[in-house]
Amino acid sequence: MGVGLRVEGALWGFLAARHRCDEVWVRHDGTSSLGHVVESLGVPLPEVGRLVVGGREVTPSYRPEAGEVVRVLAVRRPQVVPSQRFLLDVHLGTLARRLRLVGVDTAYENDLDDDALIVRANAERRVLLTQDRGLLRRRSLWLGAYVRGARPEEQFTDVLERFAPSLAPWTRCPACNGPVAPVEKDEVEGRLRPGTRRSYDTFARCLVCDHVYWRGAHGAHLEAIVEEAERIVAAAALPQAK
Repeated sequence: MGVGLRVEGALWGFLAARHRCDEVWVRHDGTSSLGHVVESLGVPLPEVGRLVVGGREVTPSYRPEAGEVVRVLAVRRPQVVPSQRFLLDVHLGTLARRLRLVGVDTAYENDLDDDALIVRANAERRVLLTQDRGLLRRRSLWLGAYVRGARPEEQFTDVLERFAPSLAPWTRCPACNGPVAPVEKDEVEGRLRPGTRRSYDTFARCLVCDHVYWRGAHGAHLEAIVEEAERIVAAAALPQAK
């Protein structure tokens, strides 16, 4: 007899189609940890909030006995993390720019391999955001999370709903994550095209990479992204206020 797993519906996306049911029975050798059993079905442990056996919560290191039934519950949202600082893997560049736009501390480089990502996430205590399940299974990673969604809009919503981070729109450079501060027009005028000099008077500059910003033709689109982000975070944070 094996071990029964009752996987919460929020985690079914990680399961093979044949396992998406109320209760899955899997073979158990009597020595493997519960965490190993859960991950063998495709569910990364960072996505698991609680493991419950016989009404009591257990840790992933628990060794289940034959015939036991385990409830596998997803991480509750919004998830409280030690640090609202993030590191994104190489496939999430657009998401990184959107998070920076709304002022979330977001590190991103498009040339880091898995080992380098883990080293940086651990050293800087950043939550690693990825769609690589194998990366989330690395025991050396201090904290990670799977990003749901195929499109950047879906990924952005998922991260905001999951973490409800504090927002500070227009304070970070979308290009490098550095702080952005207002700058007088005459300080950057020589770097502007004639049309920009004639049409705009309010500018900001990144204090790290020196990139200059202004509310151009794309400003309305960016403002809509910021407004939607604020709405999502406000809604996501409501359970914490109860």
